[in-house]
Amino acid sequence: MNTNESSYRDKKVMSIGIVKELTGLSERQIRYYEKRQLLFPERTDTGIRKYSFSDVERLMEIADRIEEGVQTHEIRTELAKKDEKKAKDVRDQMIRGQINAHFHQKL
Repeated sequence: MNTNESSYRDKKVMSIGIVKELTGLSERQIRYYEKRQLLFPERTDTGIRKYSFSDVERLMEIADRIEEGVQTHEIRTELAKKDEKKAKDVRDQMIRGQINAHFHQKL
């Protein structure tokens, strides 16, 4: 995944109303998942929640897991592991890029 794709997906630009329409979840469900620390929207100065495309995907994943009978604390653990792996993959990719750039400068 390139950084441009990642940046637009992670940009917090959508209101809860749009997220509600995209996911089919109620505002109450979305707020509950935030309260359970499964989702972390940004807040504007006036307190309005803003979500990203990544948040929408995460909500769909959460809803699927809830439907399968998985408890929110289990989902939180799964998501934390997934986020940790994603961060490690990004770090590894950056290190490989730095090593490649270093060796190409020497050539």
